[in-house]
Amino acid sequence: MNGLAASPLRNLTVIVAFVLLVMTLATFAYMRVGWSFEDAAYMVVLTVFTVGYGEVRPINTHYLHLVTMGTIVLGCTGMILFTGAMVQVFTSFQIRQLLGFNRVKADIDKLKDHVIICGFGRIGLMLAKDLAAGGASLVILERDEARSAEALGMGYLSMQGDATDEAALEAAGIHRAKVLATVLPDDATNVFITLSARSLKADLHIIARGETPSTESKLIQAGADQVVLPAHIGAERIAEMILYPETARFVQGSERLRDFEKVLGDLGLEMELVVVGEKSAAANQPVEELERRGKGAFFVVQIHRRGGETIVRPPASTVIEPGDGLLVVGRTGGTLSAVVSAPAQRPRAPRGG
Repeated sequence: MNGLAASPLRNLTVIVAFVLLVMTLATFAYMRVGWSFEDAAYMVVLTVFTVGYGEVRPINTHYLHLVTMGTIVLGCTGMILFTGAMVQVFTSFQIRQLLGFNRVKADIDKLKDHVIICGFGRIGLMLAKDLAAGGASLVILERDEARSAEALGMGYLSMQGDATDEAALEAAGIHRAKVLATVLPDDATNVFITLSARSLKADLHIIARGETPSTESKLIQAGADQVVLPAHIGAERIAEMILYPETARFVQGSERLRDFEKVLGDLGLEMELVVVGEKSAAANQPVEELERRGKGAFFVVQIHRRGGETIVRPPASTVIEPGDGLLVVGRTGGTLSAVVSAPAQRPRAPRGG
């Protein structure tokens, strides 16, 4: 395809050089018999572009006849070739764009159980990189032409289109997709995309980005399965770094640890740091009780006390205290957060006889 595009450009360059050479030689030929540069250049331009306003000076010698005829034949031929080359260049670029679009569309049509990312901003870019690194098939749907082209240049399947338009979602293969992630920085747009996506495919797993906490309920009502609040996650991460610096450093540590997390991910496991609240059901309970409630979905590998003590591989009888940071390993999408965050249940009063 590069050769096809390069050939018309090369032809156009050669033809332009030829026309300029003819015009330059003709101008000097007229000046050779005493014409001024202005009159000579004017005569050449009128002749080459076949305007025909008339001769600026009499063409009354054999030499001037030859120069004028040569300018007409070579100049007009050059302009005809120039016009054809321009048409060829524009046509080749249009064909190139058309074939490129069709190639992307054909590749998208082959996908199944892929991920659709709506928006290729900062979060969309990071998400695409992580998914691609994990071997997931993905399609980026981006309204901005420059960003969509950037995504294509990075090797991702990308379509320029408005994700709020159902036709664009269908073109991205939403009926065959497994997950849709709408990560635009506009809450209203994310809500609308969620509504459209849910109406097109009832069993689609939708993950939506929200900028404000009040948007979370709207996204859930619109059909989102999960809502991510980047600012909220960032605040939690900062709080963990302040409250549990050693554990936080361990969780986000070296490249070796990140490799270990990748291995866990391949096994369907993940590592997570969870804070035990004052009213949590896990507070004042032994580790074995917490793991029993999780029904094997996770196990505690480290406890970081608020006072600074770190317990690695805590015994089953170790009592979890309010404010503890628990480093756990469990199945992806496990029930850890639900177990730890659940409030402690008050003992029921005995029934009367």
